[in-house]
Amino acid sequence: MSLPILLDDALARTADGVALRLSLPWIRSLPVSSLRDLEVSIDGTPVTDLRIRPCGDWWFLQDRLVVEAGQRLDDGPHEVAVSFRLLIPYLQAGPDGPLILPFHHARTLVAEVAADAGASDAFGSDPGAEATTRVRPAPSADLPAGWTLAASAFNWTPEAVRAERPAADIAAGVVRDGVASVIEIEPGQMWRGFPTPGDDEVDAFRAGLASADGTVSIVGASLDDWDASGRRRDDDERLAFLLPQLRAAHRIGADGVRLPIGQAGSALLARLLPHLQELDLVLLEEAQGRQTPDDPQTARALEAIASLDDPHVRVLVDSSMLMPSLPVTYLEALRAAGFERALLDRLTSGWRDPATIDALVSTLRAGAVPPHAHALFMDMLVRFGRSDAEVLRDILPLIGAFHLKFWDLEDADGRVSNPIRDLGAELGRAGFAGTLCSEWGGHEWLDADPEAMTRAHLALSARSLAAGALTADVRT
Repeated sequence: MSLPILLDDALARTADGVALRLSLPWIRSLPVSSLRDLEVSIDGTPVTDLRIRPCGDWWFLQDRLVVEAGQRLDDGPHEVAVSFRLLIPYLQAGPDGPLILPFHHARTLVAEVAADAGASDAFGSDPGAEATTRVRPAPSADLPAGWTLAASAFNWTPEAVRAERPAADIAAGVVRDGVASVIEIEPGQMWRGFPTPGDDEVDAFRAGLASADGTVSIVGASLDDWDASGRRRDDDERLAFLLPQLRAAHRIGADGVRLPIGQAGSALLARLLPHLQELDLVLLEEAQGRQTPDDPQTARALEAIASLDDPHVRVLVDSSMLMPSLPVTYLEALRAAGFERALLDRLTSGWRDPATIDALVSTLRAGAVPPHAHALFMDMLVRFGRSDAEVLRDILPLIGAFHLKFWDLEDADGRVSNPIRDLGAELGRAGFAGTLCSEWGGHEWLDADPEAMTRAHLALSARSLAAGALTADVRT
């Protein structure tokens, strides 16, 4: 995901030299020690005496990391470039270590004169401040009993990173502004205390949300399998990392928490189960993209869930698994990134052709992917699926919730609405009950208003689900 590193006011002159305020270009807070190999240049000259101002152990998503140096700056604009790597402690890059990603950003900045260049741009949390201005969500199309449409606060990630208002307030605003009355939240975006949020910040958010008649369905928990040094945590440490997030989810009144499918593993699942029962939470393991039920690794995780035979552990399916074709705006982004016409033609007309995946792998191995577009390209190998809704039939009894993933709203050929309609038909026949949450995944290449996008997607989803459910009724 491409998120800003250098905002407009990132550069400042101080009494001792210069300060650079770095925004975290990731979707949740990370340990400060995740930052590796930091390099800064100003007007083409490397800055060699970099020092990070102390700010605690965690880099909160809405705070900026302040890097100081003794270099003096003249008045006027300066060309600033920054590069570094981030260790992502909850994502695996291979059998032995975490994912480490490179980042680079360059732009022209004018230095401010900062009285306190160390300010973190931190916010307090007062999500109830505007509760009296709430607007009721518009009624949706008739859906079967037990189907609840929700919206994910994750859709507002770019706004959270810009930090113009508190992330907790952004999340509560989804309810206050009438987008949805049921929301999913991401603790790693919202609470400065993550991964051990304080009772005060959790309670403040719950109170503000309740005053707007809103509720939380699922909390997107994180399990950092590696510590900041890259050492893999044992199951005692992994359990200790998760439990505060489970307790916060219970305290906020959520129905469940979410983890990637298979990440916990059978041993940790068994240890989590008594805590889930005590807190009356459902752990939902999320399958998405190419993680279909017949994928061997996913199949093993599904077997582990089924063997527990307990309603406190269920599956969440992301509809990115069900993509008949690639998003129009994504193809446009690939074209702008300079990919060859022959590959683009194949992707446009033959996304589900098995030979297309072979062509993608060959392109990657040949080094034909531009470095600046590597993350964008990898979406096709990881985040985008190629299946139909019927692949879910055998596991529907294990499914407790869905993410209705959307990348854009270009639906002239039904590439957005048809998979949702087909899903509605499958769920109607199976007697599904649970939440179906709108989640926008196109931030990386699409600059759009998250509120307008989410409203439009919820309306489209309601119509498509209802049409699919009606088809199921007719067939039965």
